[in-house]
Parts: sequence; C-alpha cells; structure tokens
Amino acid sequence: MTARSITPAGIRPPFGRYSHAREVPAHWRTLVLSGQLGVDREDNAPASAGAQADLCFFNIGEILKAGDMGPGDIIRVTGYLTDIADRVAYMAARDRFLADVPEACLPASTLLVVAGLARADLKVEVEVIAAAP
Repeated sequence: MTARSITPAGIRPPFGRYSHAREVPAHWRTLVLSGQLGVDREDNAPASAGAQADLCFFNIGEILKAGDMGPGDIIRVTGYLTDIADRVAYMAARDRFLADVPEACLPASTLLVVAGLARADLKVEVEVIAAAP
C-alpha cells in the first residue's frame, strides 16, 4: 500500500500544490522535522521572504535526504510567516519544491501568520512531517 492523498471533489480545491489530506499506511517510518528557518549554513538570512522560504525548503530537502526520503514522502507542510504579504512568495517556493511530486502524492499543507519568529530578521519558518515504507 502507498500513502494516499485525499482531495474530495465536493469542496474547494487547494490553493496550490498540496492536498487536503494524506493517509499513511500502518507501520511506515515517520520523520518529524523541526521548523526550518530561512538561514544558510553560516546563519545568514536573506532579506526577502521568498529567498528565506527557498532556504527553508533547501534545508528540508537536505534533512529528508539524510533520512533516506525526498519531497514525495512529505505528508504535511506547515508554514509560518510574519507578514501575510509574503504569502505569494512562500507559496511559490513551496510549489517549486514540490514541482516534481505527482498530484497523487502531494502533502497536506497549512499556512499561518504569526507575530514573530526566533529572530527579528526571520520572516519564514517551515516544518514538515514525512513518511515512507
């Protein structure tokens, strides 16, 4: 059995490359990632939310690789922004990261706007849960 995305036809379709739900079979390995910030290896954060989001997803990709998984194994994405005006840039970064994931494997996704993150210069944080056989 494979993980299954669920997007019922009777409700509004998702805003981007995600599904409304993802079902994971019993006994699969689960990888729960801490929130990833838009910082590089030297702890530098770019000024734009889009560049920070790209770094978040780059970091997520590296962690998934280390866990023998990839973007297609993500079952849930939660994004945090400090400004709703950055929504389009964040969603574009998420959709680029998931571009090669088949529709049937797209993760569930939630986006929240928060008052702040761990540092004043940070605009984006992303956490994911992944699962694989």
